[in-house]
Order: sequence, then structure tokens, then C-alpha cells
Amino acid sequence: MPRTGKQTWTFSSPPRLVAVATVAGRNESEGPLGQHFDIRHDDDRAGFDTWEHAEQALFDQAANLVLKKAGLKPEDVDLMVGGDLNAQLTAFYLGLRPYNIPALGVYSACASFTEAMALAGLALDAGMADRVMAGTSSHYSTAERQFRFPTEYGVQKPPTAQRTATGAGMALLAKTGGQVALTEATIGQMFDFGVQNPWEMGAAMAPAAAATIRQHLADTGRRVIEYDCIATGDLGHVGHRILRHLLAKDGLDPGDVLTDCGMLLYRQDQPEVFSGGSGGACSTLVTLGYFVSQLETGRWRRVLVAATGALLSAVSTQQKDSVPGIAHAIVLERKDG
Repeated sequence: MPRTGKQTWTFSSPPRLVAVATVAGRNESEGPLGQHFDIRHDDDRAGFDTWEHAEQALFDQAANLVLKKAGLKPEDVDLMVGGDLNAQLTAFYLGLRPYNIPALGVYSACASFTEAMALAGLALDAGMADRVMAGTSSHYSTAERQFRFPTEYGVQKPPTAQRTATGAGMALLAKTGGQVALTEATIGQMFDFGVQNPWEMGAAMAPAAAATIRQHLADTGRRVIEYDCIATGDLGHVGHRILRHLLAKDGLDPGDVLTDCGMLLYRQDQPEVFSGGSGGACSTLVTLGYFVSQLETGRWRRVLVAATGALLSAVSTQQKDSVPGIAHAIVLERKDG
């Protein structure tokens, strides 16, 4: 597997997405992409006693469904890679403990999905695995009380806030099979512009998204028009405007090609979505539920997904640390034959 330019991995034998599965919460199911999700819950607790147990169940459902779609058993899979926003990645590890598959938990906040996909591609292309499952989860109620305030507190949120997506998604990748291939991954750097407000995630992450997109284009020598879609993970409407401003300063105008998963996941008239979606499941649901379908049907040929993560914790916020951002990008392409 050669490295292209400074930060981009080009897979010599691009892994294929054999199957994908998405599980969405109530608000996500009621959004504009709801029909693209496999399992749609009308109760975010999903019948469980705690929010954390509910999130674990969403991950379990996504893993079970992707195996069913691929016609495989857990013992047919060599590796699982994934993560969530809970401390110690408990949704990933506890939710997937029945599967007895070697597991790598990863964390780049809301950019964990593309990090997991990049590492899955690396394992396959390097010959370390034949089949890999990769995915992430998040839940509005588990994230809110961990990173901000207990939901019972009823804190008033500013328009710049974003809603953590409730859901989970899983992709099963292999060396062959499937029309959609993972062809490249651009590994991002951390950028810290001094944002301290936990409600300003779009502002914290936009510089990292701009840097990763610029680096990817420089590494590959491609132009924006060579992509049907360039999507950031979860900048929301506010962060998206900042990203466009940052790219414009470098003379880059992506036009209608540039969008954001957090903007696509909800309608702006839905309650309490504010600037849009965020969370580990945001880019996962939109990518696996919507982007992959566009590629499979041939409407699109190439997509760049630059998921974005705000690297804060409950402790770092209370200690008044600033919030670094990071963005990892993957390229998905339709491959005929």
C-alpha cells in the first residue's frame, strides 16, 4: 500500500463494502434521510433501562444486521474496528461482546467512523485480515450528560449547538465483493484555534476539516469537480459556513459539491436540532445509509467523507482547556465489474 503525498493512504487492492447496516433513533428516522436507514426506532431508549444500554443495543443491532446481509457468521470475520463517545468506549466493547471477534476500539470523537474505516482498509490491504467490520455509535442522551449537562437540568442551548445523533452503523469490508470500494484515506492532524465553549463544536472542528480537505486534494492532485460529493462529518450549519470561509481564503470554491452530514441528517424545522447533527453516528448513518446507496445505484462515482471530531472530555471542559479538532477522510468509489 503506497502513501500518496504527505498524509494519504492509497490502497493497492481497494477493499469492498460487502454489506452495510444502519440503525437510527427517532429524530434521525424522522429526518429527510429516514427512508435510507435499515432499522428505525420510535423510542430512543429502545426498551432498555438506561440510555447507555440502549446505545449498546443499537451497536449490537447494526453488527447483527450487517452479518445477516453478508450471509456470514461472527467466526467468518477477522477483526472489528470501531468506537463511540462514551468513556472507555463502552458502547463498542459492551455492545459487541457477544460476537467473539478480535476488536480494536478507536477514538477520534465524531471522526471515529472514518478512522475505523481507514484502519479496516489498512488491515485488509496489508493482508492482516480477509474480512473486517467497522462502525460507530452515539446517543443523544449518553453524550449530553457526559460532555455537557444532565438532560434533566434543562439548560438552554444557543443556536450554535448541535444535536448528537442517536444511532449506529456498521460496514463489512472484504478484499472482494460489492460495488463500492474504499480507495483512499487521508489521516488528519489536530488543530486548536482556542475554542473553549462546548456549544461551539462547528467552530472548533472547521479548521481541521479545511486542512484535511486541502491536504487530500494536494496529495492526490485532484480537483473538487472530480468528486460527486465532498462531505464533512458534523460541522453543522455554523461550522459549514466557517469551512467555506477558510477554503475561500485559499482560493478554493467547492460550490454545491461540498455538504455536511450534520446538515443532511435533520430538517431545520425539527425540534432541538439547532445548527444540525453531530456525534459518532452522524457521519456513519449518512455515509452508510445515503452516500453508499448513491454509489451503488450509479448516481455517484466518487465521494470524499471528511468526518470531524472535537477532542474534548468532561474533565478537559471543566478545567477550561480549549477544544482541538481533527478530521480523517476516506474516499468511496463505485467500481464496475
